[in-house]
Amino acid sequence: MPPRARSAWFRTLGQLALILAAAAVVGALVGQPWPVLTLAALGVVAWHYWQLRGLLTRLTARQRLEPVAGAGVWNELDHLLARGQGEMRGRKRRLIEMLRAYRAAAAALPDAIVVVERNSQRVQWFNEASGPLLGLRYPQDIGAALVDRLQPLPLSHWLAAGRNAEALETPSPFSPGTTLSLRLIPYSENLWLLVARDVSRLLQLEQMRRDFVANVSHELRTPLTVVHGYLDMLDPAEHPDWAPILGEMQRQSQRMTQLVEDLLTLSRLESQDSLHEEDHVAMSSMVGTLRREAMALSQGRHEVSAQDTANVDLWGAHKELHSAFSNLVSNAVRYTPAGGSIRIVFRRDGDGVSLEVTDSGYGIPAGHLPRLTERFYRVSTSRSRESGGTGLGLAIVKHVLNLHQARLEVASEVGRGSTFSCHFGAERLRTRETTGMTP
Repeated sequence: MPPRARSAWFRTLGQLALILAAAAVVGALVGQPWPVLTLAALGVVAWHYWQLRGLLTRLTARQRLEPVAGAGVWNELDHLLARGQGEMRGRKRRLIEMLRAYRAAAAALPDAIVVVERNSQRVQWFNEASGPLLGLRYPQDIGAALVDRLQPLPLSHWLAAGRNAEALETPSPFSPGTTLSLRLIPYSENLWLLVARDVSRLLQLEQMRRDFVANVSHELRTPLTVVHGYLDMLDPAEHPDWAPILGEMQRQSQRMTQLVEDLLTLSRLESQDSLHEEDHVAMSSMVGTLRREAMALSQGRHEVSAQDTANVDLWGAHKELHSAFSNLVSNAVRYTPAGGSIRIVFRRDGDGVSLEVTDSGYGIPAGHLPRLTERFYRVSTSRSRESGGTGLGLAIVKHVLNLHQARLEVASEVGRGSTFSCHFGAERLRTRETTGMTP
């Protein structure tokens, strides 16, 4: 107990003792000690109840308490309650200021911010940018159903996904030529945050980049063909001193040709929203082809094995799938030292299947794994150049798998090798037409 409260408590007890002692003396003088003492005690109790009634009245009236001068328990209680009210008013002022600051910051954002009630999916609040981007109007749309107000955006199924809803890109019905990226962020048990961003400029820049890469790659084909032709005409035997130079020129021109072909493949994949031609892909022969390619690239420097235990085939684009799998196999051969092992496995994976390429190579540090599928990203620049890689293989793999609704997973440990796994869902499985694996 604080010293001030303790002092007030003892002072009140002292006053009570004095009152009772005075009542006892008066009672003794008049010859009625107990009745006088009882009346004095009842008076003290009545006074305390009166003080309690006054305190409850002030509290229920939500009035600001002003401490009354005095040094008793009730005066100290008034003082403590007044101090508590003052601290609470200060906290409320700070909270209101913070809320105003947050609202001002949200209102100044160029993105549309909408607070949505989870169960009813009704609009609770939105910022100014929600007007031009989403067509919301204040105050008419406060409390309105979000799906009704944002017609004809396809939001019903998207909102039903809740926490699992992925970013949705859709044309804006309120601003022609504008593409919106919608994100749903649950930030409490009952409230969601809908964030809508205008990504039209970003999409235009991305399309410009794709067109530029595709056009430049096409234009490079012709001069590279000419260079190849003249290099083939030069016989190193006729010019022995030029042999090393001609060999290096041929290697570099071939590398540039492969880079151009990979750029064209990647541009074509990026421009596709879906596969144009799909067919039954015989995975038994695919695994056998991958094994033969690995052995040809390895030239006996590695131990290559292949295993097919899935006993099913895939539905997809044969050319694209072979390109993706072949990239994984060629990477495994390039980045595995001589004497290492490379294993290709096609197996069941829950309701789906996975094709795994495992090597005993250098391994990849964990910090590089999230960026492996970026175009031109290299874990080791010098090692990639020595191996002849273009830096586009895994980007091609990612886009091919995305078109097949599949995913790429990478597990690696430095010094112990890597495993690249292509996971396909049950919708891509087909009954195998032929059994066995081509050796």
